[in-house]
Amino acid sequence: MRNIKMIIQYRGTNYAGFQKQPDHPTIQETLNRVLSQILQEDIDVIGSGRTDAGVHAKGQVINFVTGSGTECGRLKWSANSLLPEDIVIKEAEEVAKDFHARRSAVSRKYRYLVLNRDYRSPFRGDYSYFFSQDLDIEAMQKGSKILIGEHDFSSFCVAVSKPECCIRYMKSIEILRDNDLVYFDFEANAFLHNMVRVIVGTLIEVGTGEIEVEDMVKILDAKDRKKAGATAPAHGLTLMQVIY
Repeated sequence: MRNIKMIIQYRGTNYAGFQKQPDHPTIQETLNRVLSQILQEDIDVIGSGRTDAGVHAKGQVINFVTGSGTECGRLKWSANSLLPEDIVIKEAEEVAKDFHARRSAVSRKYRYLVLNRDYRSPFRGDYSYFFSQDLDIEAMQKGSKILIGEHDFSSFCVAVSKPECCIRYMKSIEILRDNDLVYFDFEANAFLHNMVRVIVGTLIEVGTGEIEVEDMVKILDAKDRKKAGATAPAHGLTLMQVIY
């Protein structure tokens, strides 16, 4: 049996997230169907993370086990010819049998993109969050630094039954403006459900002055989702890279 690793890119607009679920189109279900058709065996891919409905990926990583001897380059070409235009396989290679797309990962990198001006874009609508109010970039940068390191991020995720599961290590957060685009770049060992989107929504409220920079400490320490800001829309978020 061979273990195949692939790097996948997709536009998440038309999908109910990565993880397969009944009666809804998903990235995982689509990959399973196409790869199973090519390899003539049941394939169930493992993803590095479960991106939400509407979230995109430039560097999602999957792996799966197969008994087929099909060469990786040919498998990539065949799959790309059958996949819908909004999903593409960027790379494919055979890896060690103990490689696991999720468990072997050291960290993940996400980018959130905000279009910050007084008119929307007909070209960036699926990939950025249009926000017309002025944003104080320096204040958001200061607020983000409070989240660096190992913390309980309960305030920045959907409700969970086991709070001890909410501890994550945030390696870096970078916030940069390039003309009318604001980039929020995150790297952490792992992310909770909606974690990036809630952090971005909260930092945007710091940028508008609705939340003071100093309040970020109180929000983090509260371990209460109700204390943080709004959840930013899914379409501004992209999984950029998984580090192994």
